[in-house]
Amino acid sequence: MPCFTPPKCPATSTVDFGSNIAMSSTNTVSNDQTHGDRHLGHSEYLLDVLIFLAAAVVIVPTFQRLRSSPILGYLAAGIIIGPYGFALIGDTQSAHTLAELGVVFLLFMIGLELSVSRLRALGSTVFGLGSLQVGVTSIVIGSVAYQQGLGFEAATIIGGGLTLSSTAFVLQLLNERGERATRFGLTTFSILLLQDIAVVPLLILVALLGTEGTSFMQAFGLAALKGAAALAVAIGFGRYLLRPLYRMIASMRSVELFMATTLLVVLGMGWVMSLAGLSMELGALLAGLLLAETEYRHQIEADIRPFRGILLGLFFMTIGMAIDIGFIVGNLGLILLIVTSLMVAKTLITAALCRLAGQPLSTSVRTGFALSQGGEFGFVLFGAAMALNLITPELAQILMAVITISMVATPLMFYAGKHIGNRLRTDTHHPQDSIGSDLENVNDHVLIAGFGRVGQTVAKVLSDAGMPYVALDLDQARVAKCRARGMSVYYGDADQIQVLQSAGAGRAKMALVTLDKPKVTRRVVAALRREHPDLPILVRARDRKRTLELERVGATAVVSEAAESSLQLGSVALKSLGVDEDEILCVIQEYREDDYARLEDIVSGD
Repeated sequence: MPCFTPPKCPATSTVDFGSNIAMSSTNTVSNDQTHGDRHLGHSEYLLDVLIFLAAAVVIVPTFQRLRSSPILGYLAAGIIIGPYGFALIGDTQSAHTLAELGVVFLLFMIGLELSVSRLRALGSTVFGLGSLQVGVTSIVIGSVAYQQGLGFEAATIIGGGLTLSSTAFVLQLLNERGERATRFGLTTFSILLLQDIAVVPLLILVALLGTEGTSFMQAFGLAALKGAAALAVAIGFGRYLLRPLYRMIASMRSVELFMATTLLVVLGMGWVMSLAGLSMELGALLAGLLLAETEYRHQIEADIRPFRGILLGLFFMTIGMAIDIGFIVGNLGLILLIVTSLMVAKTLITAALCRLAGQPLSTSVRTGFALSQGGEFGFVLFGAAMALNLITPELAQILMAVITISMVATPLMFYAGKHIGNRLRTDTHHPQDSIGSDLENVNDHVLIAGFGRVGQTVAKVLSDAGMPYVALDLDQARVAKCRARGMSVYYGDADQIQVLQSAGAGRAKMALVTLDKPKVTRRVVAALRREHPDLPILVRARDRKRTLELERVGATAVVSEAAESSLQLGSVALKSLGVDEDEILCVIQEYREDDYARLEDIVSGD
C-alpha cells in the first residue's frame, strides 16, 4: 500500500547522528566513538517508543472515561506528540511502517466476519443496499468535488473516501446500546460490511491512478482484473492447503506455533499480493475470508486481536501527528461547512436508499443518521493519495479534519436519529407479518424469546417431550441454519410486543425468555406480563441481582445461571468424593428452595 508519511519534525527538534559518525577520508573512527553513537541511536529510538506508549496510556483512557471512542484518543495523542504539537517525536518513518500493519490486521479481522453463511444471510442487504449506498454516495460527493474545480482523479478519490463511514465508531455505539441485533443494527452493519469490502478496490484504484500514463478507465479495468485473479488464486490456496495446514498445526497443541502460523498466513498472503502489484490489505482480507469458514476461526480471532489493537492504535497516532491544528483553525469555517454538507448529504442519501430497498421509514432514518460521518479508512485513502501527489497536502489536511470532526459528532447523530426515528415509527410492514401467517393455528405452545445455546437446548428438551414451541431470534444466519434442521424458529425482535403477539403470545401455554441482554430481557418480561397477566414466564438471569429485578417486573420463575452452574459443579464434586446421592440432593435442594439467596450471600460475603 502506498503509505502516508507524516511530516517530519523541524530540524531543531532532531539530533544529527550522521555528523557524529561521519569522518573525513583521512581520519579514522575509534571503536569507542562508533559504539557510543550506536547506543545514542538506540536510546533515541527507545525514547520515541516510550513517548508513543506513554501518550497512549495517559490520553486514550481519558477519552474512554468521557465515553468517547479510543480512535479520537489515539488521534489526540498523535497531535500532542507530533510536529504540530509539542514535537516530542523525531523520525516517524519506522513507527509508520509498523502502523501500516494495523490496517492489514484490521482488514484480516473484517475478512473473518465475512463467512459464507453470514454473507448468505445478509446477502441482499450487503450487496444490494450496501453497493447502492457506496455507488450513489461516491458519485454525488465526487461530482460536487469535480464541480469545485478538482481534477477527475482527485474527485474520484474524495468521493470514495468520504463515502466510507466509521466501522469502529458505529459498531461501538451499536454494542453499547444493545442494538447490534435489531433491524436497524443489521441494516447498518450490512452497509458497513460492504464499505469495508470496498476499501480494497479503492486502495488498488488509488495505486493505479498514481501510476504515470494510466487513464482512469485503464486503472479501473486493471484493478478489477487483478482483484478477480487474486481472488481465484486465494480461494484455490485456501481450499486445498489452508485447512490441512491448520489441522496439522493444531494437532501439535502448541499455542505459540498456532499463533505463528496465523501471522505467517496473514503477512504471507499480504506479501504475495504486494508482489503482484496489489495491496497487502487485499491479501489480509482474503486470508480472513478463507479462514472464516474453518473450525479455527474463533481461536484465530482471539490470537490476532491484541496485535490488531496495538498496531491500529499506532496507526491512528501517526495520522494524528500529521494533523496541523494551526492550519485547521485558519480554515475552520470551510471545514465546518464541508462537515455539515457531508453529514446532511450522507444522511439523506442513505435514508432514501434504505427506504427504496423496503426498509421501514424509522429504520431508514436511523441508518442514515448513523452512517453520516467519515470513516477511519478515509485516512488511509487520503494518505495514500497524498503520497502519490493525487491530492495536495493542504487538501489532505482539510479532508482529515472533516473526518475527525464528523466522528466527534457521531454520538449526537445517533441520538438525533433515534429520536426522529421513534417519532416516525408508523410502519405497517414488519418481519413478524410472516410469523403471524405461519402460526395462526398454533395453540398451547411454549414461546421462546432468544435462540442461542440456552434457547436451542430448551427447545430440544421440549421437542423430545413432544411439546410444541415457537422461538424468536434476531440472528438471521442462526435462524436459517436452525430452520434448515426443522426447528420452529423465526426471525423477529422479541423486544417488540407486536412480534410476540404474532408469535402467539396470547395463545401460548408458557413463555421462556433466554436473551443474554439484561435490559432487553427486563423489557420483554414487563411487556409480556402487562399484556398477558396469567401467562407463566420463565427467565434466565446471570445473578441474584438480575433475578430480583426480573421478579419485580413479573417473571414467574427465574433461574440464576451463576448459582445453578455452581450447584451443578458442587454436586459433581461431592459425587466424585463419594458422598451419598440422597445427601447431595438434600444439600442442593436447600439452596434452591430459598431461591439461591443463601448461596448468593455466601459468595458476596454479606
